[in-house]
Amino acid sequence: MIQEDLFWFSMEEALEMILVFAENGRIIFANTAAKQQLEYGDELRGTHIGEIFPNTFHNAEEGFETSLGFDLTLQELMAYRKNRTCFAVRAKVIADPKNRGQYMCLAEDISQKEFLEKSLIQVKQESEDALKVKSEFVANVTHELRTPVNGILGNTRELLEYETDERKLRNLQLIEHGCRDMHNIINNILDFSKLEAGKFLLEPQKFHFRSMIDYVKGNHQNKIIEKGLEFFVTISPTVPEFVIADELRIVQILNNLLSNASKFTSVGRIALEVVKTAQVQNRAELFFFVIDSGIGIDKADQDKLFKSFSQVDASISRKFGGTGLGLNISKQLVELMGGQIGVQSQKGKGSTFSFSIWVELPEEELGHVTENVSQTVVESMLQSVQNNADDGNAWEYGTEENISELEKKLSKLVLSVEMENWEKAEMFVDGIKQLTENAPKEVKNAVLKMKMAIQKENYEKATAAFEVFQTMLHESTDTIK
Repeated sequence: MIQEDLFWFSMEEALEMILVFAENGRIIFANTAAKQQLEYGDELRGTHIGEIFPNTFHNAEEGFETSLGFDLTLQELMAYRKNRTCFAVRAKVIADPKNRGQYMCLAEDISQKEFLEKSLIQVKQESEDALKVKSEFVANVTHELRTPVNGILGNTRELLEYETDERKLRNLQLIEHGCRDMHNIINNILDFSKLEAGKFLLEPQKFHFRSMIDYVKGNHQNKIIEKGLEFFVTISPTVPEFVIADELRIVQILNNLLSNASKFTSVGRIALEVVKTAQVQNRAELFFFVIDSGIGIDKADQDKLFKSFSQVDASISRKFGGTGLGLNISKQLVELMGGQIGVQSQKGKGSTFSFSIWVELPEEELGHVTENVSQTVVESMLQSVQNNADDGNAWEYGTEENISELEKKLSKLVLSVEMENWEKAEMFVDGIKQLTENAPKEVKNAVLKMKMAIQKENYEKATAAFEVFQTMLHESTDTIK
């Protein structure tokens, strides 16, 4: 008796609709779910099953007629509410083995599932349509770019056949090299769609890293200098000579970041820095920094930078041009190489774009393991965007503006010394010397010792002189306070 009560209780409280009907077609039991979903309430009992499933059960003298098989097969039926509205159900109709002449219908409302499935199909279709629009856009851009690049490449190759002057020949070869790479990049911009679809494959090969950086530098140096900007390229001694990676894609990322830096910088400087930050067996992490003193980017707008077909500001797009694809492609390429890309920027104070990648080291490099650059140096480099605003008080030693400018130059100086870029370090120490022209004698002597140590490329003496000068600067800062 208890088992029978539990059986009926479980049927009554089931989430799916349960209907029990007799040979005459009349419903003799309906659980709570059936009463609510069919909106009959207690009137459901005694209603003919053909009223609920008119497309499946029909009134007959014997009770009902149906072509439905009474087995465990799931059937999709149409159930009708009392107000004659209908909804789709997935149901099983079986003959009761214990009670001859009785049948049980178990039905689940699938109308919401069908709606969600249709919505998903619609969303998928809209997504595919959007991807198609983007692909067509990229195809049009590449087609427009390919024509002038092919023209330059063809004319350059023709000139190479007749040129004998060595200097002009090198320049023409650089142009040809640039056109070839540009041609490859333009042809492969359609990889954007492959990246989006997850079907893109890198092509790692062994190459000379510093030659690659020299090539990148050659691509941008003239344009940057012509704008009256300073251009610095620094490679840490810890970076290996040869690496195995996709050279074309690294060049593509650097070209994009340096082109943007040049585009949005009118005064000041642009710098490219490369350091090795980690090594695990035959794999190394390289960190790249592209630093500019350009217009900068509001923090609220920085999340738009790496989205496809996105521009931070439409007015900037009109003034400077651009498709909005470059940074998104760069981001996806960086992630394919196991790294990350980011930006630190402040409106009117320049930007620092940084990205990391993992490369494989060839066998000859594994025996030359060098100490990695510390995280402190990396963090300092990320904060190295300088404010280039001109202020007359900066030249008066001891003023707040002067101390601020000295601290900025010292920050860059110590990074240059750490990376053994003595030419760049000498440039910064010359700036410090100019900012201390009217300083006390002991300060000027400290700067002179620092300059001499840097000219001799003596790391220990340069570091010691830097610490002496920094102590004096802190004392000046305390005086101001």
